[in-house]
Amino acid sequence: MSEPIVTLIDSNGEQVQFRDRIIATGGMKDVYASPDKRYVVAFYRNKLDNAARQRLEMITGTYRQRIFDDSQGAYWDQLFCWPTSTVEHNGRVGVVAPFYQDHFFFEHGSFNNDMLKIQGKDKEGKWFASPNNQFKFLDERERGNWLNYLQLCLRLARAIRRLHAAGLAHSDLSYKNVLLAPTKGHVCIIDVDGLVVPDRFPPEVVGTPDFIAPECVVTSHLSKTDPNRALPSILTDRHALAVMVYTLLLLRHPLRGRKVHAEEPGEDERLTMGEKALFVEHPSDTSNRINLAEAKPTEMPWKDTSKLPYTVTGPYLKEMFDRAFIEGLHDPRRRPSADEWEVALVKTVDLVQPCQNSDCQQGWFIFDNTTMPRCPFCGTPYRGQLPVMNLYSKRGDRYRPDNHRLMVYSNQSLFPWHINRTITPNERLPAEHRSRVGYFVQHQRRWFLVNERMPELKNAETGEAVSLLSKVELVDGLKLLTGSEQGSRLLYLQIVEGHG
Repeated sequence: MSEPIVTLIDSNGEQVQFRDRIIATGGMKDVYASPDKRYVVAFYRNKLDNAARQRLEMITGTYRQRIFDDSQGAYWDQLFCWPTSTVEHNGRVGVVAPFYQDHFFFEHGSFNNDMLKIQGKDKEGKWFASPNNQFKFLDERERGNWLNYLQLCLRLARAIRRLHAAGLAHSDLSYKNVLLAPTKGHVCIIDVDGLVVPDRFPPEVVGTPDFIAPECVVTSHLSKTDPNRALPSILTDRHALAVMVYTLLLLRHPLRGRKVHAEEPGEDERLTMGEKALFVEHPSDTSNRINLAEAKPTEMPWKDTSKLPYTVTGPYLKEMFDRAFIEGLHDPRRRPSADEWEVALVKTVDLVQPCQNSDCQQGWFIFDNTTMPRCPFCGTPYRGQLPVMNLYSKRGDRYRPDNHRLMVYSNQSLFPWHINRTITPNERLPAEHRSRVGYFVQHQRRWFLVNERMPELKNAETGEAVSLLSKVELVDGLKLLTGSEQGSRLLYLQIVEGHG
C-alpha cells in the first residue's frame, strides 16, 4: 500500500505535494519526496524562532533571486541544491528543494555484493576524500581520475566564489555537504538553508570536524554572543575550501599528523585542530608529518608526503596551499579567496599531462617543469617530445609572461581564453567563446597546431600567416601571434625532451 500524499501551499503560493514517508534524515531535518521525485520537502524537527524563519525567507527569496534570476541562473542550478520555498505542516517548518540529479546517486554498489549498501545512495564527498573509502570500497566505475578531481575542485571554488560575492557564507562547507560525481565532473553544494549573512543572520552550526577553522576551535568554549568568539564566516569558508581541495587531490588531511599535544583525546583534538594546528607538510617544521607506521597499506602512497608531496599539484596550487596552511592557518585574512582558488585551478588544469601508462590509476599528472617528467602516481616516465606553450601578452610596448602555460598532448584544445588575456573561462563566458579555436595533433613523432578559428594567427618572427584550417609545426622557440586586438597573446613554444 502506497503512503498517503500530503498537499500544501508553499510560501510562493504554489501547490507542494509529498509522500508521507521519510526517505532521509539529517542532523536537523526529516526529508520527504514529491510523488514525481522532482523535489523534496525537508521539515525541521525542532521549532524555529523568528530569526530562523526570517533566514529561510531570505534564502528562498531575496538571496535566491540575487543568484538565480539572471542570465547565469541555469549555470548555478547545476552547482547548488538551493531551496525554492518554505512550507508549514503540523506545526513544523519545512523547505522545498530540487531532488538531486541522477548522477549524484551511486549506480554501482560497494565491493562484496554492496556490503555497505550504497547503491542508490547519494554520493557524499567523504566517499572520494580518502584512499580507504575510494580504493577499498568504491567500484572503480565510480571513482574518476585525477583530472576529474581538479575539475571538481574548480567548480567547487567557482560556486563558493559566487556565494561570497553575494555576501553569504556557507558556514558548514565539508565533504558531508558537497555531492560529487567524479566520472562526470559534477559537483553540488547542499544544505544551503543554513547560510550565514554577516551582521544579520548568525551561524546555526559551528561546522563539521576536519573543516572547522582553527580560530573557531580555539574560541569554541566562549558564548556565541561573546565578541571574542570566532564564528563561521567567509574567512572560515576559505579554510574549509582549502581543506576540501587538499583532501580531494591528495586523499589526506592537511593538519592530521603524528604530533600529540595532550594525553586526553578531546583536549588533543582541540589543540591539533585549533591553537597548535600545523600543516603536515610545513617546509621548516617537520614535527607534524604523518606517521607512516600507523598507515594502512590501502592508504599508500597517499599518506607518504615524501613520495607524494603537495607539490605534485603544481606551482599554482602549491602557492595556494602555502597561503592557506602556512601563512593563513592562524591569520584568516591571509587565506586565499575562492576567486583565487578558481584562477589557480584553471591554470593547473592547463598543466595536466596524460600518463603514458594505460593502467595508471590516476591517468593524469601535472607537468613539473623538469627535463625528465614522470607520473608521480605510478612512476612511469614520459617518453618522447613534450611541447609546452607559454602565454605572453602585451603590456606597454613589450610582451610579458602571464604566468600561464598550456601543456600539449594529442587532441588537446586551444580555447579563446588561451589566445586572449581579456577572456575569462567562467559562468559569464558567452557561447561564441566556449568552442575551441584550434587543437594539437602528433603525426609521425612531429607535433602540429591546427588552426580552426584564429583568422589572424601568424609566425611572430617571419610574419607568415597560418591560414584557417591549416597547421603549423611546433618546434622549439616557435613564436605565434594570435591577433592584433587588445589582449591578444604571443604563444612561445618550448620542447621538453622526455626519457628516451
